[in-house]
Amino acid sequence: MRVKRRKKKMKRSITYLIIFGITVLLLFIRINNLLKPIVRTQAEHFAEKEASELIESCVSEYLDKNKYRYSDFAAVIYNDQKQITSIETISYAVNKAQSELILEINKKIKTISWKKASIPLGSLTKTFLLNGKGPKIHIKISPVGCASVRLKSELVSAGVNQTKHRITAIIAIKMSSSTPMLSFCTISEFELLIAENVIVGEVPNVVLHNSLLE
Repeated sequence: MRVKRRKKKMKRSITYLIIFGITVLLLFIRINNLLKPIVRTQAEHFAEKEASELIESCVSEYLDKNKYRYSDFAAVIYNDQKQITSIETISYAVNKAQSELILEINKKIKTISWKKASIPLGSLTKTFLLNGKGPKIHIKISPVGCASVRLKSELVSAGVNQTKHRITAIIAIKMSSSTPMLSFCTISEFELLIAENVIVGEVPNVVLHNSLLE
C-alpha cells in the first residue's frame, strides 16, 4: 500500500512539474512574442541614430574639405534676352563627388566596431511607472557591407518668379542589430544638401541634362 501511495505521489508530482513547465514555457513564448516588436522598434531607433551620426559626420567633413559651390555642379544657361533656357549639370563634378563620398563613408564604416546600447525592461511595457526601470536588454549595432550614394537634383518654387535648384546626396546604409531575442538588419536612407541656388526669373520646362541626377 505504501509503495502504491508513493508511486501515486510521484506520478502526481511529475504531472504537476510537467504542467508547471508547460505553463512557464507558454508564458515565456507569450512574453517573447509581445516584446519582440517593441525591442525591434527600439533597436531600429538606435541603429538609425548611429547611421545618421556616421553619415552626417562624413558628409560634413567632406564638404568642409572641398568647399563646393552650386556652380561646381550646375550652370544656368541664358539666351540673348536674358531668359533661362536650360540648367546643365556638370557630369564630371557630379561623378567625382559621388565616388568620393562613397569612398569616404565606406572607409569610415570599416573603422567602426560593434556599438552597444541598452533598454530597461520596464520601458518595453509602455507603463509610465515602470519606464526606465528593471534589468536592461543589451543591443549591439554595427554597419553591414557598403553604403550607397546617389546625387539628386530638384527644382522647387521659392516664391514669386523664383525657383530653388537643390542638389542633394541620398545615402543608404545597412545596419545590423543584435539582441538576446533576435538579430536583424535595417536599411536607413538619408538626404543631405550638397549645394543649392535660387534662380530669379521664369524657368521653363527645364530639361536637366545628364540623367545621373534625378
